[in-house]
Amino acid sequence: MDLDSIRELIADDLKATNQLILDRLSSDVVLINQIGHYIVGSGGKRLRPIIVLLSARALGYTGNHHVELAAIVEFIHTATLLHDDVVDGSEKRRNRDTANAVWGNAASVLVGDFLYSRAFEMMVAVDSMRVMEILSTATNQIAEGEVLQLLNCNDPDTDETRYREVVLRKTATLFEAGARLGAVVADACEREEKAMASYGLHLGMAFQMIDDALDYGSSQADIGKNIGDDLAEGKPTLPLIRAMAVADKPTRAMLREVIEQGGADRVEEVRRAIESTDAIAYTARLAKEEAERARQAIADLPNSSYLTALMALADFAVDRPF
Repeated sequence: MDLDSIRELIADDLKATNQLILDRLSSDVVLINQIGHYIVGSGGKRLRPIIVLLSARALGYTGNHHVELAAIVEFIHTATLLHDDVVDGSEKRRNRDTANAVWGNAASVLVGDFLYSRAFEMMVAVDSMRVMEILSTATNQIAEGEVLQLLNCNDPDTDETRYREVVLRKTATLFEAGARLGAVVADACEREEKAMASYGLHLGMAFQMIDDALDYGSSQADIGKNIGDDLAEGKPTLPLIRAMAVADKPTRAMLREVIEQGGADRVEEVRRAIESTDAIAYTARLAKEEAERARQAIADLPNSSYLTALMALADFAVDRPF
């Protein structure tokens, strides 16, 4: 079951989610409309909304409130993208110029703030303290993850534990929240809610690990951003951390220097070091372990085409080509 098949399974739900996103983007401030539509319509996979929709349907939900929750999750995700690109100084995302590259940092940050506030406005309309609790906790953890990542930048002593903590908060938290929300709206039991939350958490970990591997193992066209962006920002992601751990002394010294100073101009040198230490394969292996944990978390849930699709999403997360 590939991503297109998964989308087809929930085609009506996705259509309703996309329409709601467009409707709630509306503002009488023209620049908000321009930037909001630019980034929301930039060809993202909608993975986080898909997780909300699938998890609800997999647990037998037949209503339409999951569409509101899926749209809220996408707004939160989009707001983080706008802020991330400003913090990172990114110029490309999804093979397009970033919003900050087109309209400037100030406009991107402020529109990101608008999307956050619109998401919380929509949460209030849902009228569920449980939903508010899940999403407010998630947004706090995402912000903490961003700050932790900032602290790790240009620090060659960042280890796997610190890296995992950043990924858990910055990326996996919203996957976890989305899967949990599907269970909540379906009025699932505590066991089913915990199973879905665990699925989302491990899926998010796997997805981000592969994203970090792709930064060194793919072309710009494949990943939709400039190769070596992480390196330019001095971000010690898992492939770099692994290479640092097992490389010979001269290579470690070179990698340490690159992390401390930022080194997009040395990306090919770093790529060779990563390849020589099998750091990409190591990262992919750990990501596959996370994906398997995601599958195992929901293995005992009632079988359905929606459960099959959730299992397939775990495969998609780690099977993207390098």
